Amino acid sequence: MLDFMSFGENIGIDLGTATVLVYIKGQGIVIREPSVVAIDKDSNTILAVGEEARRMLGRTPGNIVAIRPLREGVISNYEVTEKMLQYFIEKALGKRSFVKPTIAVCVPSSVTEVEKRAVEDATRQAGARRVHIIEEPIAAAIGSGIDISRAMGSMVVDIGGGTTDIAVISLGGTVVSYSLKIAGDNFDDAIIRYMRKKHNVLIGERTAEELKIKIGTAFERTIPVTLDVRGRNLITGLPKNITVTSEEMLEALQESVLAICDAVHGVLEKTPPELAADIYERGIVMTGGGSLLYGLDKLIQSRTGIHAMVAEDAVSCVAIGTGRYIEYVSDGNGEEEADTPSMLRSVLQRFRKK
Repeated sequence: MLDFMSFGENIGIDLGTATVLVYIKGQGIVIREPSVVAIDKDSNTILAVGEEARRMLGRTPGNIVAIRPLREGVISNYEVTEKMLQYFIEKALGKRSFVKPTIAVCVPSSVTEVEKRAVEDATRQAGARRVHIIEEPIAAAIGSGIDISRAMGSMVVDIGGGTTDIAVISLGGTVVSYSLKIAGDNFDDAIIRYMRKKHNVLIGERTAEELKIKIGTAFERTIPVTLDVRGRNLITGLPKNITVTSEEMLEALQESVLAICDAVHGVLEKTPPELAADIYERGIVMTGGGSLLYGLDKLIQSRTGIHAMVAEDAVSCVAIGTGRYIEYVSDGNGEEEADTPSMLRSVLQRFRKK
């Protein structure tokens, strides 16, 4: 019997709150764009998607609004998410595919069945023939190169835009997990609030993100750094230029980063002792764009006493893991209804042999 899956493209999608990454079998990551959509409210039409729409954030006239259709890792605007997915799928495949693709999509570990169904339905409506849902910590572990197929504990902390997913994984399945709705977007919000309170200056999301990336810190820097930014003075209403230091960013982000450390500590408390011993020996692997915040790995290490390391190409780990998963499924070695942990073990064993 012919396997019709082999006739269509097979895609892995990291549907993130801040960024969408698309992985195509045999090509790797082909799209990495912000999950932002610009809409004309008068005609209810989509004007731009991705990077082009992100450039419009905070700079649009009254009839045009740039929105993020995903919040805290789940769909907040179903119709816009569907259109965004459709755009990225068509951009990735072009006119090459005559058969609808098989798509694997990531979701946070704590999503409800309703939220999971919403992601699946939106992906189908966007053009998928078959949809596989995989939890983000599992995909992050696969993408970072961790061999989760063995009976040995591995801990992954995936810090995205909307959620931080923490999981202890063994034998291809999740033993203990926790999803925290504090991540990269909350870092930006904390910086905006700090600038308003400390300097009486209002800054936008893009400026806050620039501060986070360039001088943001979760652990005291040996050499402080500064950055000049512009905002609106809340007293005079006029534009104002100020110099912000990394020490101020440490103060602004302290509450958010400590909440993540506490969540990691809480998961470790619930971890079976044998797996906890494995994690102490092997360390904690951090993935996602939020893990790139300066000193966050050092802070987690100082709070837990366990070595924490940021994975290579941390931003892409979830998308790569999703792609490896869909590669295995598309080769006819897995079935849609198969037991997920068993399938994941097979995925890891297969790639370990390569």
